[in-house]
Amino acid sequence: MRFDFHERGRASLEVDKIFNESTVTGAYATSPMKLLTPRARGDCVCTYATNFGGGLVAGDQTRLEIRVGKHARCFLGTQASTKIYRNPHRLPCSHMTCATVEEGALLVFAPTPVQPFADSSYTQQQEFRLAIGAGLVLLDWFTSGRPACGERWKFAHLSTRNEIWQNSALVDPAASSPIDANQALPAPNECIFLDSCRLDASEGRLDSEHRTGRFNCFATLVMVGTPLLKAANRLLEEVKRVSVKRRGSFLLSASPLKSGAVLRVAGEAVGEVDRYLRKHLTALAGLLGEDPWSRRW
Repeated sequence: MRFDFHERGRASLEVDKIFNESTVTGAYATSPMKLLTPRARGDCVCTYATNFGGGLVAGDQTRLEIRVGKHARCFLGTQASTKIYRNPHRLPCSHMTCATVEEGALLVFAPTPVQPFADSSYTQQQEFRLAIGAGLVLLDWFTSGRPACGERWKFAHLSTRNEIWQNSALVDPAASSPIDANQALPAPNECIFLDSCRLDASEGRLDSEHRTGRFNCFATLVMVGTPLLKAANRLLEEVKRVSVKRRGSFLLSASPLKSGAVLRVAGEAVGEVDRYLRKHLTALAGLLGEDPWSRRW
């Protein structure tokens, strides 16, 4: 992962286990991106990706590459919501993340939500490749924009795509859990999760009843890999016990993956979605050796 420093909007982060501690061994960024690392060494590296101006403007095309080395642990978040500013001329505005998580490593990728302003356009693609025994927590979410300013689902285009590839069988076939029971083991280099969402105003009102409706926030939380099997099982069991309320302000569903689980949340209030996600994310503090979310909440 080496970029020419003349390239705009590129960032790279490398984490390895050195003398039994996760350590940043490589990090740099070019404008408008920057990386902040309040903890560069310890049980878990904590890094926050951000950009000058707090968001993306028309013409920004950024890229982030991450490598978490064998048995290292890394948390990556963002300082605040990723604002997507007005783009009336529909210039390219996009972000790509490519992450490699090596054997026995753990990456918790939990940015704050994307917040698209009125008349903005944004495309996001994220790809994660997991080796044997690696773990990944992926949070991908977005809001309706700025309802308090009269900008609710007023953006022009938003699309997001997530891919998770697994290098080998991570699940112990003898283990008893709702995740791995009666499931075939993943083949080498198998895509175990592919999710895409596209909202385009040219195809009709974004806030119509059968699109976003009354909701102001949508989130997807994925937990996969050996280190996260217990957490994923707890998530599935909890959601199973939740009853669905007609016209409820908060809806959620969970589904098992071959070595984990995926949670989907829709909420009328961003804060309500935030609090629910926080509960499951802070439960991972034991795996990370600290609670990185305490820096925000």
